[in-house]
Amino acid sequence: MRRTRIDIINDMLLAIVNKGGTIKPTHLLYKSNLSHTLMKEYIRELISKKLIMEQPEKRGKSFRITDKGRQFSREYKKMKEFQESFGL
Repeated sequence: MRRTRIDIINDMLLAIVNKGGTIKPTHLLYKSNLSHTLMKEYIRELISKKLIMEQPEKRGKSFRITDKGRQFSREYKKMKEFQESFGL
């Protein structure tokens, strides 16, 4: 089954959470299972919606999940549980 846009966003946020709240772009690319081009589009959207923030580092950059991103992920989980309870 193909992932929806919302599924992909949540997968990206969970990848960041599972790495302790901060992740390097390459690790996010592998964990999200997207092409580089698609990942960049999603990153721009997540930053613009304040679900993640970009952090400059000595060698490159990383992405940090925000409180709003954590809230999104919690609500996503509730929505999925609701869908599954009705067999959807």
